[in-house]
Amino acid sequence: MYVLVRGVRTSAFLTPSFPAMMMDDSFQTDLHKNDDRRRRRVAPIKMCRPFTLFFSFLILFRFSAFAFVVTNEGLSPSSRQSVAARMAEDSDDDDELRGTTGQNVLGTDLIPCCTDVGGTGVGTGFYRNGYCSTGEQDLGRHTVCCQVTDEFLDFSKSAGNDLSTPMPDYLFPGLKDGDVWCLCAQRWAQAYKAGKAPKLFLQATHEKTLDYVPFEILKGFAIDGEEADEVLDDLNEMRAKLNKLL
Repeated sequence: MYVLVRGVRTSAFLTPSFPAMMMDDSFQTDLHKNDDRRRRRVAPIKMCRPFTLFFSFLILFRFSAFAFVVTNEGLSPSSRQSVAARMAEDSDDDDELRGTTGQNVLGTDLIPCCTDVGGTGVGTGFYRNGYCSTGEQDLGRHTVCCQVTDEFLDFSKSAGNDLSTPMPDYLFPGLKDGDVWCLCAQRWAQAYKAGKAPKLFLQATHEKTLDYVPFEILKGFAIDGEEADEVLDDLNEMRAKLNKLL
């Protein structure tokens, strides 16, 4: 029978005093030497770890700095065009990014809804600029320019949206009967289904409202219906002339 001790194969039959050998000074010295050699092999690896981490961090930092300083100035003309195209796509749904107030449901330029709500000096709209403009941040789509009534305000409050109580932190003055405000398209549609929808101004209502309510329904609640008809007549006349030219 053989016994493996620290990498040395030893016969138990040839070394009857095996336990005593384990206590022999020379044998213990050999074991210590083996331990020393093993520690010398491992020590350089342990010492290299801080340097490895340092150089890894340095490489990562230089790469991050390089990525940070790469701007539109360093792009090729084709790359700049690609970036500009992506920015244009992102801004298609945002009136503020496009630098316009948007289009109304008639297809013409959006006119102001109310720039001084209830004499408070606060403009209506998501951007509080007096227009029912919208954008990606306007998740509620405040696009319907309407004249609220007590009946509608009571309905809205019962539906969980209190529009009568002022909220200064949001530049919201609180509404009362007769005030003009950019209402959420979905809220107006909800009020319409409940028979509580307020009257509205088509020329000041953003075209995105048509994603929620058909034009024919909106037209039935229009305060500026006659003016809207004149605008539509002018557009149809211009369209007819253009078709003749084509």
